[in-house]
Amino acid sequence: MTEELLIEKVGAVLNVTFNRPAQRNAMTWNMYQGLHDACERADADDDIRIMVLRGAGGESFVAGTDISQFVEFDGERGLEYESQVGSVLARLARVNVPVVAAIEGYCVGGGLSIAAMADIRICNASATFGVPIARTLGNCLSLNTLAVLTQLLGRSRTAEILLTARLMPADEALACGFVSLVTANMDDELDKLTDRLSNHAPLTMWAVKEGLRRLHPGPDHDDDDIVRAVYGSNDFASGVQAFLAKQKPAWSGH
Repeated sequence: MTEELLIEKVGAVLNVTFNRPAQRNAMTWNMYQGLHDACERADADDDIRIMVLRGAGGESFVAGTDISQFVEFDGERGLEYESQVGSVLARLARVNVPVVAAIEGYCVGGGLSIAAMADIRICNASATFGVPIARTLGNCLSLNTLAVLTQLLGRSRTAEILLTARLMPADEALACGFVSLVTANMDDELDKLTDRLSNHAPLTMWAVKEGLRRLHPGPDHDDDDIVRAVYGSNDFASGVQAFLAKQKPAWSGH
C-alpha cells in the first residue's frame, strides 16, 4: 500500500482506492504496479471474494495516466509503455474473484481501460466515460484495449467516441450496458452488491469469468508499427507539452 494507491481488506472485500484526488486520480507507474500487486493479493487469499476499484474524493474514478510521465517519449518508449500497462490490464482481467468498479466522476483514458476490465461497473450520475486523446494528447490505444471496448460498447459507438473525443454520460453508459446501475447512493449500493457476491459460490463465479475470457480472447494482430509511429510523432510530443502548459495543441499529422 502507498499513499497513491490504498489497498484494504474488509471482510471478504479487497478495496483498491486510487488516491490522487487533486490530480483526478491520474495513474503513476507506481500505481499501475500497485494495481498489479493487488490482483496478486486477491488471488492469493482464499478469504477474499470480491475486489472493488474506486477513486478517492468522489469527483473522479481515474482520469488517465499522469501526463507528466510522457515527457521525452519516443516510439520505443511508447511500445514499452503500452506493454507495461497492457500487462497490468490483462492481469486485472484474470483476477479469479469478481471485480467491481465503483465509478464517480471522470472515468477517462486509462481509467476507462481499467473500468473495462472489471466484471461489474456501477456509477453515479456525475460519471463520464471516454478517451479524448484525439483532441488532447494525440496518442493511441492498443489493439487489446480497442478489442475490449468494441466488445462492451460496440464497434460503431467505440469509433464515434474515439474519433469525436466526446465523453459519454452516465445515462448513455447505462443504456448501452457499459454500467449496470446508476445510483445516488454509491456506498449503500456497493455494500448490497458486495454482500450479495460474497455469499455466492466462488467456483461458479470463477467459471463465469474464465468462460467469458476464453470466449473473447485478445486480438492476435501486431500493432507495434501503429504504436511506434504515434508515440514517436511530433504531434504526440507537442500534444504532451501543450497539455502540461494548458494550451491548445496544433496538430501537423507528423
